[in-house]
Amino acid sequence: MHKTTLEQWALLEQVVEMGSFARAAEATHRSQSSVSYNLALLQERLGVALLHPEGRKAVLTPAGELLLAQVRPLLKAFHYVEARATSLQNGVRTRLDLVVDSIFPRGRLFAILRRFQQLHPLTQVHLTEVLENDEPAIADADVMVLTRRQDMTGRGEWLMNIDFVAVAHRDHPLHEATAPIGDDELARYPLIRIADRDTQPLQDAPAESWTFSTIEAAVEAVMYQVGYGWLPEERIARPLAEGALIALPLSHGARRATPLHLIVKKDLTPLDEQVETLLRLFKERE
Repeated sequence: MHKTTLEQWALLEQVVEMGSFARAAEATHRSQSSVSYNLALLQERLGVALLHPEGRKAVLTPAGELLLAQVRPLLKAFHYVEARATSLQNGVRTRLDLVVDSIFPRGRLFAILRRFQQLHPLTQVHLTEVLENDEPAIADADVMVLTRRQDMTGRGEWLMNIDFVAVAHRDHPLHEATAPIGDDELARYPLIRIADRDTQPLQDAPAESWTFSTIEAAVEAVMYQVGYGWLPEERIARPLAEGALIALPLSHGARRATPLHLIVKKDLTPLDEQVETLLRLFKERE
């Protein structure tokens, strides 16, 4: 059996924060004698002095500072467990499944998730990133950010456009070609594709193309001069700014836009507070 209890450590924390036994007793709805007894018992069982008087305040001893610092994460975790149990009792959502197309800007996505966590700390977001519209991944999702506006899981609305730009490494031979660059010149070099995102008809596709399953791999392939490709402008902002990647002066189609839509699972009616918050955060403009 343990010599001490979380309750005793929580009372110690209260005394330190409030500065006195009397205020701690009031804050915890106890008598002052009860607080004093529990802290005396705590120190007796540990065999270490945790508090000493400093004027009218009770302050931690060096040993008390060290031990309370080690216990505080346990107290915080215990408070979280109790709050989570309360949320379960009250029917509050504890998990939200979110599917986001991998072309969605990462910085904006993480800012949204961070803000959501601040507003709903007891709701965990299970995030899945997908390429295009991965059917198995979206089957059970509550909220989706996908390229198509509607599917079997629900209906959605336009959220934003993702800009793709045709680029090649600054040392790629295409930058030595006479501008504007036409399809015949492009056909001499491999096209770097991101999965099935390029929707060119098969008969118009270049003779050689390389397909990568992640945006990061496609960007690296272009950086290593494996070929050229249309890449999300937001993901290559730094190499573009540094001049490592340079936009191709094509005769047509140098830029493309892919729309993303915000979709809610059709079974979610009415929407709960957590889903409404997430939708609002996605719709907010930076």
